[in-house]
Amino acid sequence: MKQRILTGVIAGAGFLALLLIGGWAYIGLLLVLALIGYYEFVRMNGLAWSHPAALTGSLATLAIAWPWQLTGGEAPSLGSLMWWVMLILLVWTVLTKNKTTIDHAANLLLGAFYIGFGFSAMMDVRLMDEYGLLATFLAFGCIWSSDIGAYFFGRAFGRNKLWPAISPNKTIEGSIGGIILSLAVAVLFALLAPQFISMGQALAIGAVSAIAGQMGDLIQSAYKRIRGIKDTGSLLPGHGGVLDRCDSWLIVYPILVFTGLLT
Repeated sequence: MKQRILTGVIAGAGFLALLLIGGWAYIGLLLVLALIGYYEFVRMNGLAWSHPAALTGSLATLAIAWPWQLTGGEAPSLGSLMWWVMLILLVWTVLTKNKTTIDHAANLLLGAFYIGFGFSAMMDVRLMDEYGLLATFLAFGCIWSSDIGAYFFGRAFGRNKLWPAISPNKTIEGSIGGIILSLAVAVLFALLAPQFISMGQALAIGAVSAIAGQMGDLIQSAYKRIRGIKDTGSLLPGHGGVLDRCDSWLIVYPILVFTGLLT
């Protein structure tokens, strides 16, 4: 527990410092996290990071997450990017005589989009012209408060299992507590910064962050369970890997961006 707390404090302080600095300091951190997360995903699927198919997926992840608007380049067409990456991965199934399987190819493509879009959306929110920092704090505030609420409400009142086949420790009462606390944080933002966000928008963001965040957690739990592992990595002692810590972020941020709730 001491190691978990120490790691959380140090990693959290470093993350928040780079978030406040913004610019390439924060973007660089997210790009590194995206690549580490993809490495964890590759390893979960039984490949070495240096495998050509894994490197292809890593480059695709980087291409999706890269902040093209800051470098003067034009973002690649999503359709063409997906097709070329798919083709290269399928070619590897032939060149390796099915040592790289069709399942590997499908999973590597899936991982590139899952991780790449998640971190890209985090950058998009932080890079908003006027309220990027505040919007990022709102999203993370709702996500983290949902985690905290679910944990403490679950310990205090949890009786009914939420989804025991996937995550046996989560309860319906904890889930509801997470949603309530996330909504409370969102309301607080709306009260303190009405020029930034309306009450209705804040409530929508709070609800989406909690519900989608909990689903992101369950998605990662399901994947780890089918692979027979406890953690996706060991980067953060006591906390696991990047995908263990960012599972909610990777689902919440794209939803908030794609629905226009935070753009």
